[in-house]
Amino acid sequence: MSGAWGVEAHQGSAADFHARAVEEPAGRAVWWSTVDRPALVLGSAQRPEVADAGAMAAAGVELVRRRSGGGAVLLVPGEAVWVDVIVPGGDPLWDDDVGRATHWLGATWAQALIACGMPDATVHRGPMIRTPWSSLVCFSGLGPGEVQVGTAKVVGISQRRTRGWARFQCAAYLRWDPAALVALLAAPRPPVAALTDAVVEVPASPAAVRAAFESALP
Repeated sequence: MSGAWGVEAHQGSAADFHARAVEEPAGRAVWWSTVDRPALVLGSAQRPEVADAGAMAAAGVELVRRRSGGGAVLLVPGEAVWVDVIVPGGDPLWDDDVGRATHWLGATWAQALIACGMPDATVHRGPMIRTPWSSLVCFSGLGPGEVQVGTAKVVGISQRRTRGWARFQCAAYLRWDPAALVALLAAPRPPVAALTDAVVEVPASPAAVRAAFESALP
């Protein structure tokens, strides 16, 4: 089955948004989330100890765990665009191969970013590219379907799957501040210089990114 996309926009905490359940039977959906407070979001396999509790408290940043994999992502109001994309099982966009499953989504993002003034945006269709810090920091590595400019990441994508649906969680930075992220991590932490060139910022407003992405959806 296939059909129109149900598009929703929410504002609130990252914790509340990550806790939101996918209703069954699932349909195609796009959930935009605007965080109202800073959050350090850990991947499903990361332990809370990777964050420096004292630094988190001093900076007023909440610690959140998502159910999809990957490394830590710092979400600060106004500095990132975050969207979850839901695809039901049996949909033409569904792919049983976890690596290929994100390729269409990356292509959608690349088309949107080209419309936002990033003509060199391309989709990484190869295997995971790891760096010394990619298991800790999401944007330090590059996974299948993620979008890059040169060797730097623009859009990070993680996924959680059941038989009934796949939930793809996507983030892109409008402002990349690696020092702020590193300051929240416990030792051993990456040097800021190792992350400075890992990301390319999107030169557009959140509204422009949303409009371009929705227009590019299959």
